[in-house]
Amino acid sequence: MNWLTNFVRPKIRGLVKQRDLPDNLWEKCPACSQMAFHRELDANLRVCPHCGHHLRLSAKQRMDMLFDDEAYKRIELPETPVDPLKFKDRRKYADRLKETQAKLNEKDAIQVAHGTIGGVPAVVAAFDFQFMGGSMGIAVGEGIVAAARLAVVQDAALIIVPSSGGARMQEGILSLMQMARTTVAIDEVREARLPYIAVLADPTTGGVSASFAMLGDIAIAEPGAIIGFAGARVIEQTIREKLPEGFQRAEYLLEHGMIDMVVKRKDLRNTLARVLDLLRNRGPAGELVPLPPLGLERKREFTVEEASAE
Repeated sequence: MNWLTNFVRPKIRGLVKQRDLPDNLWEKCPACSQMAFHRELDANLRVCPHCGHHLRLSAKQRMDMLFDDEAYKRIELPETPVDPLKFKDRRKYADRLKETQAKLNEKDAIQVAHGTIGGVPAVVAAFDFQFMGGSMGIAVGEGIVAAARLAVVQDAALIIVPSSGGARMQEGILSLMQMARTTVAIDEVREARLPYIAVLADPTTGGVSASFAMLGDIAIAEPGAIIGFAGARVIEQTIREKLPEGFQRAEYLLEHGMIDMVVKRKDLRNTLARVLDLLRNRGPAGELVPLPPLGLERKREFTVEEASAE
């Protein structure tokens, strides 16, 4: 028996051992690989303090950021079939769904809430990429339809914040049908002459970008967000050409006229408030100045000309 190893060393370690610290106090930026303290990151709206990279937000964080004074009401979304195709790969889809629901304490990848933004009534549907990549299945389609109809009922603006990899493959053709359903829902908002604003977060791809995400009256994107249908590597392999630098990034799409604005996260709520104020408050921007009747103006002009002739 080694007395130093088995007795003395454990005693010394017990005296100098630091307290166990949570392993989630620091987060690594995927862009610059720098470590950021989680409280500093949250205070900065999950924007990297070192390089300005916009990390992904949960749906709740998105709602808290957008609505006035973080005051809003979530709505209960309609019940939808669970695993309608009885899909199974390495694991059952139903098991994957239950595991993700338990982890995030949410039913699916979308949340819908209503409140005010800059004092203007608005309905917001926000995606959560953590929920199976924000993929769009039947439940997400129902969420978009419910948000659109709520906006019509409340005479409110509709804002959708997609962050999605596209259609949910485990629901097959039923997930692809949501592209048509969500497009019809946006048309209902337009028929009611209400504004629809799409805030494109990272990433907005696949069937989501091919449907409601690119139909906004105004399209706003966060800096550096990937926006497109197919992946860059798939496109390169298909056309056998090298794609331009920054292809499918928000800044590239803005330069080529595909979106209207690229707005930093700290300015997003104020930008939405300003846009909604312009779209919804149709009254005059300033005080009306009364003008004299047209007949008097003509008479005065004639009198001046007549006086000059004399």
